Amino acid sequence: MSQLTQARTDLAKVARILDAALERNAQMPLVMDVREVTSFADSFVLLSGRSDRQVRAIAESILEALRELGDPALGTEGLNEGHWVLIDCNDVIVHVFEPELRDLYALERLWSDAHSVDLLELGLDTAAIEAAGSATSRSKTPSAEFSR
Repeated sequence: MSQLTQARTDLAKVARILDAALERNAQMPLVMDVREVTSFADSFVLLSGRSDRQVRAIAESILEALRELGDPALGTEGLNEGHWVLIDCNDVIVHVFEPELRDLYALERLWSDAHSVDLLELGLDTAAIEAAGSATSRSKTPSAEFSR
């Protein structure tokens, strides 16, 4: 598979993950292209939920969407507690946080060498992105390989 084909496949998967999360009112979605800073994933998706129940609902919605894509998650951590759920989607790692834990662990700063992906380039509903409080306008320039 060519790099361009792989990048588009990754984008489609990330877009479906975000759609599923936004259906459950996820907050502050952020996609980071981490291919240049780590070898274990291509993208990180960071999301927040307002409570442990909402964090679990967002994670379960994402897991269902991945099963529907025929690409189920390799593993999940923290789903029972619902404070920070990590979903290993092979090339995409999803983190769903309660706001306090997201602020505490600050993965956006920890992985600040990674480029943020403009969520509008993923074809997501602009109103849904704005309602979720996306940091798109504050993001770094996305990687050229993630551009369409």
